[in-house]
Amino acid sequence: MPRPTPKPSKRTPPTNAQPEVVSPLWLLKAIALTIIAALVCGYLTLCLLFYQGQWQFVLHPTRTSAAPVSIAGTPYELIRFGPDESATPQLTGWWIPSSPNARYAHATILFLAGADGSLTNSIPTLASLHNLGLNVFAFDYRGYGQSAATRPNQQNMTHDADSAWQYLTNSRAIPAQQIIPYGTGVGASLATQLAANLTVIPALILDAPRADLLPVAQRDPRGRLLPVRLLFHEQFPLATPLSTLRTPKLLLSRSSSPDQSFRTAADPKQTVELPTDSDSLYTQSLTRFLDQYVAQSLSPEPTQLVPSPAPTH
Repeated sequence: MPRPTPKPSKRTPPTNAQPEVVSPLWLLKAIALTIIAALVCGYLTLCLLFYQGQWQFVLHPTRTSAAPVSIAGTPYELIRFGPDESATPQLTGWWIPSSPNARYAHATILFLAGADGSLTNSIPTLASLHNLGLNVFAFDYRGYGQSAATRPNQQNMTHDADSAWQYLTNSRAIPAQQIIPYGTGVGASLATQLAANLTVIPALILDAPRADLLPVAQRDPRGRLLPVRLLFHEQFPLATPLSTLRTPKLLLSRSSSPDQSFRTAADPKQTVELPTDSDSLYTQSLTRFLDQYVAQSLSPEPTQLVPSPAPTH
């Protein structure tokens, strides 16, 4: 019996297939795109780090563990105020009262310090203000001195200045028209903002301001490759609010070239250039300004004598 013929297999015999060749140009493009994506991500990360930590470019706080024994020999009261949601005070301040019969015993200076160091760096100025016969209230922003340990920034410092104002007007019941903001460094911007928001403030004193800080950040070599102008928000504006503020102003310059904001500040204003070792001129300038704009409005009202009616006959 004949054997059946086997059916041919449907499988195709293996062929010698050539491997697909990857174009070198495609590899180069893929590597280039990967490098570009990594650079872009790294650059955006640097921008984010700058945006979150830019306060370090313009604010240089110092922490202190103990309060001074006195303010240049003058006793003072250590104040803790500005409670948070848990009723814990966040701010530490110094109340330096004038003597009852002092020349400006009815006036209170709200001292707003600069961005460097802590309040202890301002002791000589605080002592000079007290020696004029003024009440002085000064405090450390959060992140400075003995106040709450947090990162300072413009928003927090503005809130702290408002808290100090509320403490004076509410806790100490000082009339608003008897409080004079005194700002130095970036504190000049905070003092000006207070005066702009509260027209009842009788006068404003700005001493060697360091505000409008964008140029300072732009000069820092750490931000040389970054779009600082687009990312910067710690501005502490001064020139713009001063240009429209009608509150009487004493503008003190510690250099031969006054701050540009002084030139464009609205009247009434007094601008004084203080050379080195100018304690006498400093005192004279403050006294003249206070006598002109503050003393008359703060002095107690004289007693009005009502004549007795003529006797009837």
